[in-house]
Amino acid sequence: MENLPVIVLILSFIIFISIGTPVAWSIAISSLLTIIISLPFIPAATTIAQRMATGLDSFTLLAIPFFILSGQLMTHGGIASRLIGFAKTIVGALPGGLALINIMSAMLMGAIAGSAMASASAMGSILGPEMEKEGYDKEYGAAVNITSSTIGLVIPPSNVLIVYSLASGGVSIAALFLAGYIPGILTGLFLMIVASIWAKKKGYPTSKKSSLNNIFKTFIVAIPSLFLLFIVIGGIVSGIFTATEASAIAVIYTLILGMVYKEIKLKNIPNILMEASKTSAVIMLLIAASMSMSWIMSFENIPQNLSEFLLSLSDNKIIILLIVNLLLLFVGIFMDMTPAVLIFTPIFLPIVTSIGINPIQFGIIMVLNLCIGLCTPPVGSVLFVGIGLAKTSIEKVIKPLLPLFIAMIFSLILITLFPALTLWLPSLYSI
Repeated sequence: MENLPVIVLILSFIIFISIGTPVAWSIAISSLLTIIISLPFIPAATTIAQRMATGLDSFTLLAIPFFILSGQLMTHGGIASRLIGFAKTIVGALPGGLALINIMSAMLMGAIAGSAMASASAMGSILGPEMEKEGYDKEYGAAVNITSSTIGLVIPPSNVLIVYSLASGGVSIAALFLAGYIPGILTGLFLMIVASIWAKKKGYPTSKKSSLNNIFKTFIVAIPSLFLLFIVIGGIVSGIFTATEASAIAVIYTLILGMVYKEIKLKNIPNILMEASKTSAVIMLLIAASMSMSWIMSFENIPQNLSEFLLSLSDNKIIILLIVNLLLLFVGIFMDMTPAVLIFTPIFLPIVTSIGINPIQFGIIMVLNLCIGLCTPPVGSVLFVGIGLAKTSIEKVIKPLLPLFIAMIFSLILITLFPALTLWLPSLYSI
């Protein structure tokens, strides 16, 4: 039966996920069951083990644990509170001021830490209680925090864009980082507009307008934190160092900054390292398992077959992109971002490049698609962090989440239809 491997792969994965098996193990076991159809058990198991090991044998992947560690150092080092203080002076006096502060701070934090979880944890724990104290509904505050935290995965430096570079076969990380700025800022602006309209409708309070002197003071305080952006991105784009080297520099800089701020002491470092190690281990296991599934799909010609099928439906670029976007939105609901990027990039990238879509643009489209999935049940990790910090439930958060979802989808449509939004900045540097 020609389609038997595909059926076994999909059905076994769905069954394992539905019975609560961790995602990484679901991917690895379903990959093993699929290859057993074509090979005896021992060679099949050996092949899966080899693919998992070689999938992690990449210098580029070293950037991920370093960026995770720098994110942990930022969370513990007082950087988030200084970014929030700066954001307050900029947007605090607008309708829904605290919500806008949350979004702007998440954009800044995400741009520095590159982690949605770190951003959601920092903003939720600092701004969540303050919003509730000022009279904001905690469900609204949670919805704003959940959606805005994902913007950091589009704005560089982003671990997911590094993973996409690996899965795509070597798309420039520097180009991807530059391509993420305009889409990330655009998505943040749309979220701010929706949050402001909602807040005005509900009559939420605003802060007093800050003086230019106060804005300048908070900016000066935030400069050391913001300077990390110029070090990391500037160094990568100018060719001074690679993304992996930049991630190591980010760790050193944030550690020194946290100690200068007297927020990090030597006794805190073992716990910070342990937290970063746990997160890195989970992500690396997901990457290893996903690389084995990607190889299985290539071995069984699944990407080629799906490509032929989609291209047989239509030769219209917009129609193909719409189908791919809908499929990615569906995938994001049921699968975490890292394995989704590793598994589906080899499937969809050949399809979109065959109709003239630049791999850099598609990387941003894919990541923004999957960002929406992080905010949706049943797998949305950022969703569960947000509602956990707000001490509320999914059912109560859904209503304020819906208009914010629409803002993200609108941004996704614009980025899909207008390639210049992603390709203009990389073109300036001829990357």
